[in-house]
Amino acid sequence: MSVAAKICGLSSEAAVAAAVEGGAAYVGFVFYPPSPRAVSPARCGALCAMVPGGVPRVGLFVDPDDATIAAVLDAAPAIDILQLHGAETPERVAEARQRFGRKVMKAVAVAGPDDLAVAARYEDAADLLLFDAKPPPGATRPGGNGLAFDWRLIAGRDWRVPWLLSGGLTADLLPEAVRISRATAVDVSSGVETAPGQKDPQKIRAFITAAAAL
Repeated sequence: MSVAAKICGLSSEAAVAAAVEGGAAYVGFVFYPPSPRAVSPARCGALCAMVPGGVPRVGLFVDPDDATIAAVLDAAPAIDILQLHGAETPERVAEARQRFGRKVMKAVAVAGPDDLAVAARYEDAADLLLFDAKPPPGATRPGGNGLAFDWRLIAGRDWRVPWLLSGGLTADLLPEAVRISRATAVDVSSGVETAPGQKDPQKIRAFITAAAAL
C-alpha cells in the first residue's frame, strides 16, 4: 500500500518543484500571517502555475472571513481545496464549501479521546479531515509546531470521509506512524524543513519516497 503525501507550507519554487517531481499527492500553501510559511495570494498564484492539474492545490486558512478567502482565490484561482485549520464550526465549513465551490479539508486538533468526538461533527460538512496535534499553551499558530499526538487514538477508527494524519511527522517516523494509525494519507510541514518556513527539497523527496514505500 502506497501512502499519499501532502507537503504543506510551500513558499519557494525549489520546494514546489521537489514536491511535484517527487510525486506529492497534494501541495499546500499557508495564508495565515503569523506563520513563517505564509505566502501572499499573488505569490501563491505564481507557485500554483508550477503544479500540474492532477495534483490538488490546498490553501490553508485559520478562521478566515469570506473576504480573506475571496482575495486568495482571486489571485490564485487554481486553489482546489480550502483547508480550515482554526475553530471553524461545521456550519462555517459547510458555508465556505458552498459559497466558494471548493472542497474543504477540516483540521481537527487532537490531544485526547474527547477531541476525536469533535471530528464526527464535521463528516457531513467537510470533504476531508486532517488530524493534527493540538498546539501547546501559548502557541501562536494552530499547526506546524512539529508536535505529534498519540497515534493509537485514531487506530482502527473509521470516518465517512477520507482523512490525513499530521503533526510532527518525518520520513523516519512515517513507518511507525502509519503502522499504528493505519493512515493512508499523511501531511508534513516542519518535518521537511531546515528552519521554520525553510523547506528542504531533499527532505521533501525523502518524505514522499518513504510514504510511497509503505
